[in-house]
Amino acid sequence: MKNPWLSYVLIRLGLFFGVFFTLLLLQFNPFFAAIIAAAISFAIALLFLDRQRDAMSAAVAKKLARDTSGRYQDDLSSEEDRILDLEAKADESDAGPNQDGKP
Repeated sequence: MKNPWLSYVLIRLGLFFGVFFTLLLLQFNPFFAAIIAAAISFAIALLFLDRQRDAMSAAVAKKLARDTSGRYQDDLSSEEDRILDLEAKADESDAGPNQDGKP
């Protein structure tokens, strides 16, 4: 899959529900089956899903990357900055030459 978040979450959910329904078929109490399934699926994911976790970590790092000025390198944030700059310029032009607040 192209999206590392989606693949990791689907694998983790598949592990959980696979173990959970297996325990239910073995006549476990549903509450305890959920707790045991969560622990087992967590352990399996921790041991065997390194590649998926690394891909998800890289996606997060890419999303939260900052440039040299400390800003995020995101297309949406640069668009937001452009809009805010335009609004600030519009406010300055509306205020006119008298900036002290007197009419």
